[in-house]
Amino acid sequence: MTVQTDDVADLFIIGGGINGCGIARDAAGRGLSVTLAEMNDLASATSSASTKLFHGGLRYLEYFEFRLVREALIERETLLRAMPHISWPMRFVLPYHEDMRFDSDTPTSRLLSTVMPWMRGRRPAWLIRLGLFMYDHLGGRKILPGTSSLDLRSAPEGAPLKSKFEMAYEYSDCWIEDSRLVVLNARDAEARGANFMVRTEVLSAERVADLWHVTIRNKGTDETRVVRAKMLINAGGPWVGDIIQTKIRVNSREGVRLVRGSHIVTRRLFDHDKCYFFQGEDGRIIFAIPYERDFTLIGTTDQDHPNPSEPPVCTEVEQEYLCTFATKYFEQPITRDDIVWTYSGVRPLYDDGASSATAATRDYTLKVDATGGAPVLNVFGGKITTYRRLAESAMEKVAEHFSDLPGPWTAGVSLPGGDFPVDGVQDVIAGLEADYAFLDRAWAERLVRAYGTEARTILGDAQIAEDLGEDFGANLTSKELEWLVEKEYARSAEDIVWRRNKLGLRLTQDQIAHIQDWIENR
Repeated sequence: MTVQTDDVADLFIIGGGINGCGIARDAAGRGLSVTLAEMNDLASATSSASTKLFHGGLRYLEYFEFRLVREALIERETLLRAMPHISWPMRFVLPYHEDMRFDSDTPTSRLLSTVMPWMRGRRPAWLIRLGLFMYDHLGGRKILPGTSSLDLRSAPEGAPLKSKFEMAYEYSDCWIEDSRLVVLNARDAEARGANFMVRTEVLSAERVADLWHVTIRNKGTDETRVVRAKMLINAGGPWVGDIIQTKIRVNSREGVRLVRGSHIVTRRLFDHDKCYFFQGEDGRIIFAIPYERDFTLIGTTDQDHPNPSEPPVCTEVEQEYLCTFATKYFEQPITRDDIVWTYSGVRPLYDDGASSATAATRDYTLKVDATGGAPVLNVFGGKITTYRRLAESAMEKVAEHFSDLPGPWTAGVSLPGGDFPVDGVQDVIAGLEADYAFLDRAWAERLVRAYGTEARTILGDAQIAEDLGEDFGANLTSKELEWLVEKEYARSAEDIVWRRNKLGLRLTQDQIAHIQDWIENR
């Protein structure tokens, strides 16, 4: 039986990734009524499978994507101020060797091969310095330190590397806890009146007069109902094209190119807290990043992935590629035996006709179709660093169909738990340790890095660890689980240990199964 609701939302958003949740937050803050449906968990696809960086995209300069890089560079510090608990500055070490080469498809490579053919694709040091100079100055940097040089023969950052790397450049970007970013945007949107429905599939949407009638199915109860909205926003990520063709059935000349990016997580490969930016002789780049205290994150790959319904996995070939790539830099060889976890996501890039997945644009494209009555906005592409600006651009499109909307408001407005100074996270951690004597440093830091000032709400008036209920392993307690289920839309153990946090790296399969039993028996 299908039930039709009487209420009419201003916006109905399909997709609970960072773009959908970012748009929902911005729209709700401007007074629009918003309903969002996500067929699985929030951030269950692309938005939890990134390289975990707010970055301008240094390599995009080679493609002359100056507007995208500038916007992303400006956003780094805007976002850092709003979420200092889940985002923080990192220094990136770019080792240099004369064998550095270009991807032959980049505009910079083609230009250089024309005017300096004797370089034969090599990256000259002066060109890297020029790129880093632009990276330092395009975005009006105020918080993050600028580029410097390192002598790898004496600096600790050189110790894990092969001896042939004698110098490096060091520059700034930022870390971001990607799936927590999505959840906090959703929570803030809900606090401003938005309605979120997880594990709710959109079966179809059709225009009836000047409204969208959207048929949805609750995957838990199998109940179907029809909800109505004045405007539809398709933020389906990898499924954006499928939604256009099979759910809302509108004509669109725009296409999406699905590109799989895979990562490996290994044992900890170095002792410092800086990230490495490695350039390959094939023109690609990878990062090697300190991860969850005891591990190293390495990625990413770029492979076309045409079918969004096929779950992305880090293939054996991709694992070997990343290990081999990193081994060209690290003194100690890295093999698949060092891998403790892998993950992979599909980036829904705007199809600009590029010859390779690596060359496809990371910029976003927003297209409105209002030819059949009620409007639909289709969201193509984008990168996590520019999600807030994408949401503002989407609202410019929405404002054409809703009169007297307030203007942009999200810049500088903190996400839940982020209401403290950008350089104040250590003070928040120390305060938590002082007030809750049973916390050790690692536990306090994990709570603050996940929940910020809201960690105190979770801990409440606990005097001893036992006051927080059962410990499910790695200091994950009943109190924290209750918070994740009641406040953060978690519906399964997988939601909790691989998206709300990464405790899956530390818990056994039996412990994870026990968490699932706890959720089902609540």
